[in-house]
Amino acid sequence: MRSPEELFTIHREADFDEPPVLVYAFAGFVDAGSGVRIAADHILATCQHRLLATFDVDELLDYRARRPRMTYVVDHFASVELPQLSLHEVTDGNGSRFLLLTGPEPDYQWQRFLAAVDLIAQRYRVRLAVGLSAIPWPIPHTRPLGLTVHGNEPSLLAGHVSVVGEVEVPGHVGAMLELHLGQHGFRSMGLTAQVPHYLVQFEFPRAASTLIAGVSAATGLVLPTAALEPSARQADAEVAAQMQGNEEFATVVAALEQQYDQMMAIEAGPSDGLGTITEAEILSGEEIAAQLEEFLSTLDESTGDADTTGSH
Repeated sequence: MRSPEELFTIHREADFDEPPVLVYAFAGFVDAGSGVRIAADHILATCQHRLLATFDVDELLDYRARRPRMTYVVDHFASVELPQLSLHEVTDGNGSRFLLLTGPEPDYQWQRFLAAVDLIAQRYRVRLAVGLSAIPWPIPHTRPLGLTVHGNEPSLLAGHVSVVGEVEVPGHVGAMLELHLGQHGFRSMGLTAQVPHYLVQFEFPRAASTLIAGVSAATGLVLPTAALEPSARQADAEVAAQMQGNEEFATVVAALEQQYDQMMAIEAGPSDGLGTITEAEILSGEEIAAQLEEFLSTLDESTGDADTTGSH
């Protein structure tokens, strides 16, 4: 493996009074609803920040898989939007500074990239690394989004109960970085937003709000989310409009609402007037998946490539 230190360039130095938090957010494979990308963009848009370092994307990215956007004006190409994988020093609402590593998930040289981030974590004496991701989940958009919390120390998971046992999943850079940093002596954790599985291919700002709130809760950083609310309400309204015109869609959402409410009732225990709900009464994942598949096929036939949340 070539030297990982040659994979990034430090543009300016930063001195921290105390070891900082490192937040990393990669857009790509595990970014349902673009929640990770929106969260990172929102943090940079609402907090003071300075660019500290950039990675050599020519070494890491497959341009043909994610082609850069170009602007053509009348008779010539006027500009190109090249991707950037960058490290920022960010200041939160209370004046606390932390590190944010963001950009597209690398396609190549994963182990060299992990080693490079390890060097950065050592350079700034990072006290906690927090990775952001978003995955499809059988949850309706009309209920609060869930957040899965995972990490290499029990103290990082206090107050969070896992609903997942042992499972094999495709590897991605965020998860590998969480594992790698934990193995190299850093406190390492991840926050995964649970995005309604019928909205994963569209922008869903509530996923970004959930992730940012999770970062604040896990680290004590003060990060605003209010500016995301207008776009989140707009997305909700556009999904609601789709429901009004599509009976299959409404059926899927109603089934998910029923499952969600029943699970909440089971967790809360019996209450006056509700009686006892058993797990056998909850809709199975197969039943919901069948309804979802029927809805998606109908949507494809009736709207083609229509965007149910008005994204992009």
